[in-house]
Amino acid sequence: MSQVIKALYCLVFLSLTGLAYADEGLTPIPKVSDEWKFLVTPYLWSSGITSTLNFNDRYFNTSTLSSSSVLGDLKSGGMIAAEAHYGSWGVMGDVISATLQSSATSNITVPKLGAQLGSSTTLQQTILTGAATYTVLNNKDAYVDGLLGVRSIGITATVGLALEGTSSHISDAKSTSTVDPIAGLKGRYRIADSTWYVPFYADIGGGGGTTNMTWQGMFGVGKTIEKWVDVSLSYRALYYDMSGGGLLQKTTMKGPQLAASFSF
Repeated sequence: MSQVIKALYCLVFLSLTGLAYADEGLTPIPKVSDEWKFLVTPYLWSSGITSTLNFNDRYFNTSTLSSSSVLGDLKSGGMIAAEAHYGSWGVMGDVISATLQSSATSNITVPKLGAQLGSSTTLQQTILTGAATYTVLNNKDAYVDGLLGVRSIGITATVGLALEGTSSHISDAKSTSTVDPIAGLKGRYRIADSTWYVPFYADIGGGGGTTNMTWQGMFGVGKTIEKWVDVSLSYRALYYDMSGGGLLQKTTMKGPQLAASFSF
């Protein structure tokens, strides 16, 4: 997995540095027009996770996983965003689905059995964001959409314990889901009349299900290669503060995001 990540970053680096000869008439700023326009963005978000887990009324100590640790534990997943616009109005959607699994063996040896205690944790999560958008600023240097919508998160945590070398094991699982209203903005800012731009995104919400507050932010640098494709490298963070009964307590997911956007 790490080799794939390195290859993707190298590809974007070459794209960002080796295509400086782009057409002078090319612009990274979309234009509002009375026709349908679509944007599809597959991406890879290499997020680290800092969280406290409330499992069966017990708080596990706050733990931190680096981006490389998360990628190493990633078993399956997919990430994609899409937009559709007609005039100043539009809709957007974002899907993140991932299954993480980690295992560890305790140094404690169980008396008489001569076996060590092993543990495994599986975390399945799906995050969906959907919103209606309206273009509030559109000129040669900037494009800004206001947005109003919802974000849902569904998480299942499974914790298992086993005696290494024996058939003895126990496991338990807990799930939680919540849907929260959000409001925010997103857009691009053109750098010095070039094909380079700064992508940005911010939203905040809460009050639905078990969530006290949630927010998300993204900021980076991108380059338009052709009229129909651009690439970007950003830093993205997502925060959840859930109430006492929530599975995740004060959880932050943050890290670099690599994306390619295709418009038609």
